[in-house]
Amino acid sequence: MPRGTRLIAVSKTKPVEDLMQAYQAGQRLFGENKALEMRDKYLVMPKDIQWHFIGHLQTNKVKYIAPFVSLIHSVDSLHLLKEINKEAVKNGRCIDCLLQIDIAHEQTKFGMEDALAEELLTGDAYREMKNIRICGLMGIGSITDDREQTRREFAHLKDLFDKFKHLYFSEEDCFSELSMGMSEDYETALQQGSTLVRIGSSIFGARDYGTAH
Repeated sequence: MPRGTRLIAVSKTKPVEDLMQAYQAGQRLFGENKALEMRDKYLVMPKDIQWHFIGHLQTNKVKYIAPFVSLIHSVDSLHLLKEINKEAVKNGRCIDCLLQIDIAHEQTKFGMEDALAEELLTGDAYREMKNIRICGLMGIGSITDDREQTRREFAHLKDLFDKFKHLYFSEEDCFSELSMGMSEDYETALQQGSTLVRIGSSIFGARDYGTAH
């Protein structure tokens, strides 16, 4: 793993016993995509864990993770960002967030178009929020064996990250995270500058979605 890049162990659907094995091996960053499942694991696991929310987040579920979440990767609308800010205020916190960009253009994936993300960053509503901090971008590559297509998608996200950092965050150190790459494409993501890779099946094995919340 390149210096400065961190590994998020994507533990969704996996039992606490499996997470504790990874914890005992030194892992401290865990990623979940269901708010209630993440809250339940947070309640029983060691408190030095950093919890990353990586799935599609419904506004009515923000309250369950707002007291403790370290980073929300999947902010895909101004409406959601407002709700995160509201819950952060209630909890006396500033919550770090990433804007999820739609780089694959697949119907099954969420994320904002580039122009919508830029519109959010330049709007008054975002500037008025004092309890969230946008720290970078996240993207999910296409499901494909075409490595060149994956490379293009990740390169596009890196270019957009660089553009936003230059235009809107040049005075701030916080805009520093680029979350891209999973078990099947993390090597390509690392080549394109990823700082956070989301690895699940390569750590925990295949998932049994029949037991998920």
